[in-house]
Amino acid sequence: MRPFFKTWLTICLLMPLAAHATNREQRLPNVNGFTPKVHSTPSTAKSVKLTVNRPTQLSKAHGKATAGLVGVNTRQSSTVLSRAVNVLGTPYRWGGSSPSKGFDCSGLVKYAFNDVAAVDLPRTSNAMAAGHGQKVDRKDLKPGDLLFFKLKSRQVNHVAIYLGNDRFIHAPRRGKAVSIDTLKKPFWDKNYVIAKRVLPKEQNNLRVVQR
Repeated sequence: MRPFFKTWLTICLLMPLAAHATNREQRLPNVNGFTPKVHSTPSTAKSVKLTVNRPTQLSKAHGKATAGLVGVNTRQSSTVLSRAVNVLGTPYRWGGSSPSKGFDCSGLVKYAFNDVAAVDLPRTSNAMAAGHGQKVDRKDLKPGDLLFFKLKSRQVNHVAIYLGNDRFIHAPRRGKAVSIDTLKKPFWDKNYVIAKRVLPKEQNNLRVVQR
């Protein structure tokens, strides 16, 4: 695959992630039904303090409402997707885990997540599905999530990396190469089993204190 096309495709895939991060920073979220307002009447407004802290539980004893907002780490997700997209067209090879030797499905995933220090994935797709990570509903998928399939097997034997908009990147099988596919195809929709979120959550958590 030509370097120019890979660069263009990478930019197209990563721009929505950057936009998501920017929009998230520009608006105040709704926390436990309470939305901080930009302006209010001095005589009736409650004092609202915004601080950055770790997630905490709701405390009624002290009359405080606190909540931690966590989400997908968009920076690390961008890194994972970039590494995967840059090896598009690399031939499939059983047991392969590098651009020079080729990739099988789990080898591609290991390679893409190689620079994420907090993630240590097992080598096989079945072990990845059974291992660490948070189960994610299909409607809540985010770029960087892992998709697992059963292909002519009673157990998970294929893994892919979700890109967004029902698309994913994977190393399909012998005779094929690393490519992008979609969950909208009946074959993948039928054989889809589960999704896992293995990327660590972002550390910046918004805490709202009312007093």
